[in-house]
Amino acid sequence: HGTRQRMSAVAIGQVPGDAPATRMRPMRDDDLDLVLAIELRAYPFPWTRGIFEDCLRASYPAWVLQSGDDVIGYGVLSIAAGEAHVLNLCVDPDYRNQGYGDRLLDDILLRARQSGVKEVFLEVRPSNVNALSLYRKKGFRQVASRHAYYQAKSGREDAAVLSLVLKHR
Repeated sequence: HGTRQRMSAVAIGQVPGDAPATRMRPMRDDDLDLVLAIELRAYPFPWTRGIFEDCLRASYPAWVLQSGDDVIGYGVLSIAAGEAHVLNLCVDPDYRNQGYGDRLLDDILLRARQSGVKEVFLEVRPSNVNALSLYRKKGFRQVASRHAYYQAKSGREDAAVLSLVLKHR
């Protein structure tokens, strides 16, 4: 008898240890109720439905992450002149710390690269340590800050401006 090597296989698009598999698909108008419900639970100063509608109307690349039939996250980009800007990246609070943020960001960066984007920018609250940790893990570096960029419970909060130069093979 030879020894059998145990192999671990993960379906494409599946987060290890996650069942069912996740998949990314373009965001549609009929997703907005679910997306807005996540946005309202996730942030003290959420985007409005109108902002999401404007992004879709402007044909900004926008995707939802599904686990089974559930929308558990989403991302919105703008792309112009070889640059992309991550406008919104969010995982449902009930699904955080399970690798879904990695999945969302990896997919968005891949799509940006496939669109010929050379550099990706985003703003993040310095107080959002989980998001900062994710972005730094993916190679983003702070290149600037924007004074009083975000609304906060007591006044305004600065934004850290992060950048990632994409490698093209």
